[in-house]
Amino acid sequence: MRKSGVLLPVASLPSAYGIGCFSKEAYDFVDKLKEAGQSCWQILPLGPTGYGDSPYQSFSTFAGNPYFIDPEDLVQRGWITGRECDSFDFGDDPETVDYKKIYDSRFLLLRTAWKNSEIAKDEDFRSFLKENSDWLEDYSLYMAVKASFDSVSWIEWDEDIRTRKPEAMKKYNEKFAEEKEFYQFQQYMFQIQWKKLKTYANKKGIQIIGDIPIYVAFDSSDTWANPELFQFDKDCRPIAVAGCPPDAFSATGQLWGNPLYNWEHHRKTGFEWWIRRMAFCYRLYDVVRIDHFRAFDEYYSIPAGSLTAEKGDWMPGPGYALFVAMKGELGEKEVIAEDLGFLTPTVIELVKKSGYPGMKVLQFAFDSREESDYLPHNYEHNCVVYTGTHDNDTVLGWYKELEKTDKAFCDRYLNLVERSEQDIRWEFIRAALASVADLAVIPMQDYLGLGSEARINIPSTLGGNWQWRMRKGSFTKELAKRMKDMSELYGRLPKEKTGSCR
Repeated sequence: MRKSGVLLPVASLPSAYGIGCFSKEAYDFVDKLKEAGQSCWQILPLGPTGYGDSPYQSFSTFAGNPYFIDPEDLVQRGWITGRECDSFDFGDDPETVDYKKIYDSRFLLLRTAWKNSEIAKDEDFRSFLKENSDWLEDYSLYMAVKASFDSVSWIEWDEDIRTRKPEAMKKYNEKFAEEKEFYQFQQYMFQIQWKKLKTYANKKGIQIIGDIPIYVAFDSSDTWANPELFQFDKDCRPIAVAGCPPDAFSATGQLWGNPLYNWEHHRKTGFEWWIRRMAFCYRLYDVVRIDHFRAFDEYYSIPAGSLTAEKGDWMPGPGYALFVAMKGELGEKEVIAEDLGFLTPTVIELVKKSGYPGMKVLQFAFDSREESDYLPHNYEHNCVVYTGTHDNDTVLGWYKELEKTDKAFCDRYLNLVERSEQDIRWEFIRAALASVADLAVIPMQDYLGLGSEARINIPSTLGGNWQWRMRKGSFTKELAKRMKDMSELYGRLPKEKTGSCR
């Protein structure tokens, strides 16, 4: 079934609180997607962000970002007042997230709400604690202890709690029992609000495409609580870390620094942790996009302590065995395999064998030197096409920087000669929607016709990323009508009963 959707991070929604959240504006966005004839809303990872503000470097693969909790809901519950909300400085630029101001204010507001909530008396809250104890106990203690050590990474904590000695765990659990509840309160409110929003979207015929990084952050409750899952030495320090080798885009490669999995241990447990992780994802999303899918076939291993990614080795991943285990436990679930970049025959075979749709990005198509798999006439049905992703510039920003020969090829292919700037972005969108790909997902910035100022992320850089926000009112009725007309023209309008986003 042919479908279309929009890529927009939750953080990029407009709101009165400095960052997009599960507020009225999120529901309005869902309404607009429905009006625009869309079937899917793709978001970025929802986890709490740490240094660098990247949703791909989270303090937990299970926890939700407390920044996304809607303060208006807390006001309606009588736990805070509108005046208290207005007393904080969340930033004054409606198109940019000021993370420092959000960090300095949001937790103070949430702490006030928690203290007034008397949440421990709530039976639903107690049930939530039991249902999520397998990760929430570790996460809430991790966050409380981390705060007590001035937020440094757990590897720098005192040896007894760093290595989770039983007597230390008992001592810190007792010492921070109240503080743990604050972090549990955040997760409770996050899940209540997100599930309400997702249910609303589903009732409107909008499926949610979630996104998970293949790796977890080193500074996370996942690594602290489960060191056996990773390639650590006896002191719980990484032996090797993740990244990508040098290529045409980076002479020294990309050094991500995430810990690598101890796949032998995962195999021995029947991939229990991965199955639990994916099962949790399907409580939050309808479809899951797995980032850096090729690492399940082979992953790039860089010796710990390296300053660049130039020296590393490709090592075998778990392969198809992981997906056999997942499907055996969870059944057939919808996954989008992020299979971008250089693909070996074995990676291509793994994606094909899994049955999951891969990704096609139009911005990768126009290399005049060679025929590209990203050109629409080379697509198969079982794929998802994008004009660009969160790691790309917007179409207009990218097009302005194209080399002359590539631009000439692009102009010929999309018939862009003598087209206006705004027409150019619509021809890219048209090419995606007209393709045979079962699903076409367009970043909201491209529908809005924005330039490089609206770029979400520049990979391998720190600072200035993850900040763009959509201006309130910019998703107009006129834009929604044009989106719907184009989806209808290319057979992508949702049917009476919505199915999957495949």
